[in-house]
This record gives sequence, structure tokens and C-alpha cells, in this order.
Amino acid sequence: MPPGFEHLWGSMATAALVLFIIYRRFRRSFGRQALRPRSMIVRMAILSVVGVLLLPAALHSSSGALAISGGLALGVGLGMWGAQHTRFEWHEGKLHYVPHTYAGMVVSALFLGRLLYRYLVLPHGAYSPGAFESSGASPGSALGSLYQNPLTLGVFFVLIGYYVYYYSYVLWKFKHVKREGADAAPTVVS
Repeated sequence: MPPGFEHLWGSMATAALVLFIIYRRFRRSFGRQALRPRSMIVRMAILSVVGVLLLPAALHSSSGALAISGGLALGVGLGMWGAQHTRFEWHEGKLHYVPHTYAGMVVSALFLGRLLYRYLVLPHGAYSPGAFESSGASPGSALGSLYQNPLTLGVFFVLIGYYVYYYSYVLWKFKHVKREGADAAPTVVS
């Protein structure tokens, strides 16, 4: 094997995984979606655990605390806006939801824009090693670059705030609508 082949293979595998995640994210932002309470609860739990694990190291700096609080506030706000415009409808005897297209697009664009900016525009050594002193993360780790950059941290917490709030609302509404109209004909519920 030529030198660097393993690095190329690893980069291609990582790029394929990221593209798959982005594709799934965009697909869940448009059109009728089947309600899958179990997978929504798992996603909320994973995002909450990751958020809690990021809190201690990120809160050591005022810029990290500001990024977290601003990101959560923006994420919950977008989640509330998206939830208000989400429609619920019966299809083939099952309740589905139709997410608000623009709310999903905004969150996806923030994530994708930050990801592209981080990996295409910024040089890989753009962060100073001194920023890790209070974070507890090593400069070579993926979490290290997250702690170092408040914008990346803020965008990540926008995602956490949005999805935890939005999925909580959809699950609550699912139970609420299901009790009221379980035998109803296929209708749209706002």
C-alpha cells in the first residue's frame, strides 16, 4: 500500500459518514414524518448527555458560558417556532407530523455552515494551544476544538436546544392528539 493510504481511507470514511448524517438531517426536515417515539427519546437522551458532558469544561470561560446560554436560547426559540407551525395528520391509521420547513432549514444551515467553515475555510492549526488550559481537553482531541471555539460550541447548543425542545413537543402532542382522535378519520390537526 502506498504511504498515506490509511489516512485517505479514514478521511473518505469520515466524509461519507458526515454526508450520510447531513442527508438524514435534511430528509427529516421536509414532508410527512412517521412518529417514532422510541428513536426521538433516544436522540433527546444522547443530545442531553453530550450537552451535560460539555458543560463543565466549557463553563470555565465567560465566552463558553455565553455561547452555551445563547445557543440554548436560540435553539429553544427555534424549537418553539417550529413546534407552533408543525402539523399533525393521520395517514394509513397512524399519526404523522409535518415539520415546519423553515425551522428545520435554519438549524440544518447553521450546522452545515459551521461544519463547512470549520473544515474548509479555517486552517487545521488555527486555534491556539493556550485555549485548552481551562477546558481540560487536549489540543489534539475533537472536543478540544469544540471547547476552543465559542461559535462552534454555540451552534452545537443550538442543535441541542432545538431538538430536545422540538422532540419533547412532538411527543407530547402525539400523546395528546392520539387520545382525542384515535378513531377519527384521516384529518390534519394543527
